[in-house]
Amino acid sequence: MILKKYSFLLLSISILTSSSLVASSSAEQLPREDREPEAATGISVNKAVKANKFMVVAANPYASEAGFNVLEKGGSAIDAAIAVQLVLTLVEPQSSGIGGGAFILHWDNKKQHLTTFDGRETAPKAATSDLFLQSNGQAVRWIDAVVGGRSVGVPGVLHALKKAHDKYGKLAWSELFVDAILLAENGFVVSPRLEKLLAMQFNPGITKLSVINDYFFPEGAVVNSGKVLKNPQLANVYRSLAKEGISVFYQGWLAEKIVKAVQKAKIAPGLLTMSDMANYQSKQLPAVCGPYRQYKVCGMAPPSSGGIAVIQILGQLAHFNLSQYAYDDLQTIHLFTQSSRLAFADRNKYIADSDFVSVPVTGLIAPEYLAKRAKIINVNKDMGKALAGLPDGALAQADDKALELPSTSHFSIVDSEGNAISMTSSVEMAFGSAVMVEGFILNNQLTDFSLTPEVNGQLVANRLEPLKRPRSSMAPMMVFNEDNSLKLVVGSPGGSRIINYVAQTILGVLDWQLDPQTAINMPKVTNRNKLTTLEAGTSLVSLKPALEAKGHRVIIGNLNSGLHAIEVNNKGLMGGADQRREGKVLGQ
Repeated sequence: MILKKYSFLLLSISILTSSSLVASSSAEQLPREDREPEAATGISVNKAVKANKFMVVAANPYASEAGFNVLEKGGSAIDAAIAVQLVLTLVEPQSSGIGGGAFILHWDNKKQHLTTFDGRETAPKAATSDLFLQSNGQAVRWIDAVVGGRSVGVPGVLHALKKAHDKYGKLAWSELFVDAILLAENGFVVSPRLEKLLAMQFNPGITKLSVINDYFFPEGAVVNSGKVLKNPQLANVYRSLAKEGISVFYQGWLAEKIVKAVQKAKIAPGLLTMSDMANYQSKQLPAVCGPYRQYKVCGMAPPSSGGIAVIQILGQLAHFNLSQYAYDDLQTIHLFTQSSRLAFADRNKYIADSDFVSVPVTGLIAPEYLAKRAKIINVNKDMGKALAGLPDGALAQADDKALELPSTSHFSIVDSEGNAISMTSSVEMAFGSAVMVEGFILNNQLTDFSLTPEVNGQLVANRLEPLKRPRSSMAPMMVFNEDNSLKLVVGSPGGSRIINYVAQTILGVLDWQLDPQTAINMPKVTNRNKLTTLEAGTSLVSLKPALEAKGHRVIIGNLNSGLHAIEVNNKGLMGGADQRREGKVLGQ
């Protein structure tokens, strides 16, 4: 029985979450739509996990165990990724699932080849730029945009996983569903984190829409941590997918259920059709790569802004000798925030779905352009709101007004042949649109488009258009050594703060030679070209006066990253899981 198999995880879930769910009384309050829904302060000082053969790091112990089981059977990295995502849909429904989308980096170690799979959602064909506008031309409130069928895009994660499996899978597709089916049938133990997020009702749709409310609030009360929660509907979905493939999801009975749920939603019915589902296509694309010191850093191409922005932050900081300072030194934090300001200024103006908008990717990461941008950084003073630059190929665009809320999941995997996966997936808002169908939650990714399509008469690059993919900050990344061997697999959830979390962790490994766990544990700082946020309950809080003396507007806040990383070195594999959430490293 799978409950016996997973029983050892009960204690670990409790330990992992009890210390990471303490809200900081000193944290200043951001606008509600800009807050981290999963408050956390106090970081467990775990040590990096070592392995010689393979490793998986995922956001929930159940998911890590499912991936481990696949790797132990001789499965490939993509085989394990599928098993992980199927279980996350069940046990971490607030963050990702088969009703959402994903970006996947895949490293083929034998062929020394990196490729990516874009499983980002698409807008329905009937959706237009005024979808979220009121009669007066103003955008609806953020929460009114999020909840209900209107915000649902065509889910892409299953299509991308199947495309990747067709190329790089070793085990049979059906075999990858075994653990997820048994867990859904027999039940999983609700973690304190899931209970807390439900009780917070950050997404009001979970109580306003009956299907999701009945599942998470049986008998009118929130499901308690420690309770075994079963999901027989999802088990049935997985049996169908395992047997018949993804055609049932995009063209068959399950597609019909999804479309009906969206179109008949009690709140803000949506425009999704069977044609939208049947015509969805994930994409295999080249990675975007740029140099950082002696390394090569690679991520996703648009519509992800994450890969480009991380490369920009690092490329600009390459003009400073960071290693002369400690990672939590005043000057390190100042320089990082300034580089981030510049990257976010470019991101907000230029990056969107490149099938619809001309995105100057090459110009944005060109070393000469980043050198020019780095010269803007004043080592003694905050630059204030940075302006976008003029990279080669840039066209005039207005700044974006997208929400990009922080509920996402990331996992990193290296298999026994050295192949690797860095995958970030999301339903966008905590619990997505709150539209639940057959045991899983549908995304609200259409709110990742700018709710306002134009500003002062100038079009926004990331405006909503039919069949377009919304811009994302998801940043699954890989780092390579000078000889093109794999060095690091990393990524994080966290909305637009993902970019800062991932960039800071890469710096920790490359500049300060930290192991992945120590780099993940570093106190976090973010600046998205607005204000500087220092992680509550960490050593950075003491820097607030000195940063303010440099002109920063500083707040102390809960920065709930969920970083998961694997470093490959001559001694094997070293993995780290972010204890701000409930991640787990497993390897052999």
